[in-house]
Amino acid sequence: MSAIPKRPAPPDVFDELVRLRRAGEPCVLATVVRTKGSTPRKDAARMLVVRADGRGGIVGTIGGGRIEKEVVDACMALLTEGAAARPRLLRYHLTHELAMCCGGEMEVFCEPMVPEPPLVVFGAGHVARALVPLARSVGFAPIVVDELEEYASRERFPDARIEDSFDPRDWTFPLDDRTYVVIVTRDHALDQRLLEAVIGRDLAYLGLIGSRRKIALFKERLACKGVEPARCERMHAPIGLSIGAQTPEEIAVAIVAELIQVRAARRPADPQDPPGSGTW
Repeated sequence: MSAIPKRPAPPDVFDELVRLRRAGEPCVLATVVRTKGSTPRKDAARMLVVRADGRGGIVGTIGGGRIEKEVVDACMALLTEGAAARPRLLRYHLTHELAMCCGGEMEVFCEPMVPEPPLVVFGAGHVARALVPLARSVGFAPIVVDELEEYASRERFPDARIEDSFDPRDWTFPLDDRTYVVIVTRDHALDQRLLEAVIGRDLAYLGLIGSRRKIALFKERLACKGVEPARCERMHAPIGLSIGAQTPEEIAVAIVAELIQVRAARRPADPQDPPGSGTW
């Protein structure tokens, strides 16, 4: 008699959450936080909602049926909000609102899990070395790009992903409206080439290091190549907040301060949080 093959175990919610986090994919964690009466699942039941080919995919369950569909739809709506999404507490009476026979009540807390925004740092010199750990500490995911192995090494950048090509055809990192880009290479011609490769992208942030004379010259060259002036005006150059920075470490502080400023401006205003209140 042949043995009956075992079904593979369903994915664990937290294992999948870790995998999605590492892959930089957003998701929503739905947790049952209160129940009353007869309900399909009890407190601490969890479900992970992810976007799969434009549709909602789930790992785990909070009970199936109408209640689960309502929660999945709410989580998918949060996913479409991206970084602006805020946690939501959903309350349902299963019979009165959802026409389920259970008769009980459920509260489900839906928590968006939005990955840290990628920060692409072109150039692995002194400024980058000071910038990367500081940016990591305030919630960015650094990607260092440099073709010199002695500069772009795991020893110099233990907290960053390393890419070894300045050729756009080799890039596998994102360059979209969640991506922050900093150009701080050792060569002006390379800066110009990289700028031309990314200026047409709808990035969250694009910053270029250099003097005002260098920036003006670059803008003239971009205009000659048909780049719209509005694209150049969105560029942060000279890079960083104007705080009188001179050393690589000071310049890194100025850049990260500007990154934080831009990131904060992209978030929706919360009337309960006055400017500067922060969250701890």
